[in-house]
Amino acid sequence: MLFHNRNEITHAETTVQGRAKINLTLDVTGRRDDGYHTVKMVMQSVTLHDEVRVTITHGEKKPRGIVLSCNLPYLPLDERNLAYRAADLFYQQTGTLLETCEIHIEKRIPVAAGLAGGSTDAAAVLRALNVLHETGLSDDELCEMGLKIGADVPYCLRGGTMLAEGIGEELTALSPMPHCWVVLCKPPFGVSTKEVYTEIDAVELKNRPDTAGMIRALENGDFAGVCKRLSNVMELVTATKRRQIGEIKACLEENGADGTLMSGSGPTVFGLFSDEGRAKTAAKMLSRRFADTFLTETV
Repeated sequence: MLFHNRNEITHAETTVQGRAKINLTLDVTGRRDDGYHTVKMVMQSVTLHDEVRVTITHGEKKPRGIVLSCNLPYLPLDERNLAYRAADLFYQQTGTLLETCEIHIEKRIPVAAGLAGGSTDAAAVLRALNVLHETGLSDDELCEMGLKIGADVPYCLRGGTMLAEGIGEELTALSPMPHCWVVLCKPPFGVSTKEVYTEIDAVELKNRPDTAGMIRALENGDFAGVCKRLSNVMELVTATKRRQIGEIKACLEENGADGTLMSGSGPTVFGLFSDEGRAKTAAKMLSRRFADTFLTETV
């Protein structure tokens, strides 16, 4: 239990893992009047994660408010950062007394990569503050709060294998994906999600994901069926401009990937492997050229 004593400074601290996600399917189904696009996608958590350490302090003579730090010096440490915004929103929404809230993010998930790195940090902050301040918010209440920060935050709060609809906030738990190894590779550039959506609006999408088939494959524990149905309409837009995406997919396939796809709006490409040895070989091959290469697994 946290307490505040005028003559004593008290601290409480916890560390939460913010896991990356990949998209097994991603379909853009429409555009709302407010400009947001509606989607239908199957998302999956992997073990690659950021570590988010949150420390709250009571009793300082000069409370410092929200103090954000990160191992990557180029990331913003103010309201431009989703983790900062998550903390700010938590204190506003709950009415909890804010004295000093220190957040340190140890980034391992690549930035602007299509892996929900910013959203998962925000989700980790909400979970940590809910525990540290003993506010007792339910998952649904946390997700409602998280949606105000970003469409992916509710999924990052729940994780696992999920169907996401609406703008990404309507979540349905699916049968867990069969365990496999995942090689992630991000080429050395970022992708603007906004620009990808603009380009999608200008083209006719003919090859859409078989989302229902993907859900059936998951229900049947059919790993080959999952790999067969990997599909992302955003890849069609992004890959036409960035040849490295195709090159990474080809390398993964040549080294035994059972399936490959770009995640989210990109540019990260992943390969699914039933064999750990082949996954390690593929990761080794890609790491010679791309620094942001990771061997991880589904969770």
